[in-house]
Amino acid sequence: MTRPRGAQALHLSPDNVLNRVQRAGLMGGVVGLALCVAGLVVDREQFFHSYIIAYLFWFGIALGSLAVLMLQSLTGGRWGAVVRRILEAGSRTLPLMALLFVPLALGIPHLYHWAHADAVAHDEILRQKALYLNVPFFLVRAVLYFAIWITITRFLNRWSLEQDARPDPACERRLELLSRGGIVLYVLTMTFAAIDWAMSLDPHWFSTIYGVMFIGGQGLSTFAFVILVCAMLADRPPMSEILSADRFHDLGKLMLAFVILWAYFFFSQFLIMWSGNLPEEIPFYLRRTQGGWQYLGILLVIFHFALPFLVLLSRDIKRRARTLAAVASVVIVFRMVDLFWQIRPFSEPEHLALHWLDLAAVVGVGGIWLWAFVGQLKGRPLVPMHDPYLPGVAEEAGI
Repeated sequence: MTRPRGAQALHLSPDNVLNRVQRAGLMGGVVGLALCVAGLVVDREQFFHSYIIAYLFWFGIALGSLAVLMLQSLTGGRWGAVVRRILEAGSRTLPLMALLFVPLALGIPHLYHWAHADAVAHDEILRQKALYLNVPFFLVRAVLYFAIWITITRFLNRWSLEQDARPDPACERRLELLSRGGIVLYVLTMTFAAIDWAMSLDPHWFSTIYGVMFIGGQGLSTFAFVILVCAMLADRPPMSEILSADRFHDLGKLMLAFVILWAYFFFSQFLIMWSGNLPEEIPFYLRRTQGGWQYLGILLVIFHFALPFLVLLSRDIKRRARTLAAVASVVIVFRMVDLFWQIRPFSEPEHLALHWLDLAAVVGVGGIWLWAFVGQLKGRPLVPMHDPYLPGVAEEAGI
């Protein structure tokens, strides 16, 4: 990087567009949460069933940002140099997600059948699982999960900022070593978190691939979100200096890979359970193939897999920011639909039901999360200095 103008541009921040997004997120979040409070008063049970879906969706992007950040530290690549700050900002919202977990902790009796002593006393299966599925241990595990995630986030972000101050191979080495162990901890903790927070909504049902499905979905949500942010900033410095068609092509290929990965997990669970036809497993799909839920499943097959898969096979589409962002928008929407299809039938097994609190919770939690995310993104230069792959990116862009 020899041209001063380009080097200086790496530190500029497109405050106008980010400020608009942040204000809109805050306004939407306040209104959405106000409606959620009203819904809590009117229909407490429905509030918690709507809130958990919205929470898991936005939490998935926050934790997925940490996972992809660690993946980038391990594998390298020029795509990581242009999105690292976005991933770091997303990961730094995990303390907010820990705070937003409090309503779920307060709603345990309304969400989880195993939290009622009388239900456990009359159910042999619940008695056998009571050593694991009990309220105190549930809360202890949640605290442990967030402590691990936030600790990893803190060190990754601190060392990345130190790397901005001066090039230090030792710092890069520390990032790689932490990411090695961090990925293992992420897979383990997210697997147990998926069991605790989602699968135990029906304590009689189980799936050995359930946690992996959440992990794949979080990766897909994160890449779709990152593409949307990059497309929004692509025409503004400093991102306009380094976000070339090649970088969008890289991000498009990674999103395609996670589309295929999600479809593989989704179909694998269906095939194994349907062919096994075991009474403790098959009710999961029986609920979701009748009462209107089957139509939502068909939409998922089309818009969560088939359409993105076919469109993303095109090299030209992956190289055009706006077109790729349109595909990412569809993926984001149907990530929410997937979580709704996965979780809501636990409480509404007989027929497809949509409540106004579902939308209010998504807007409320999402608005506050976007407000916090943009605040974190604005707090640091959008392009990391001294990233080992940044010189190649800058050279491509002519900086």
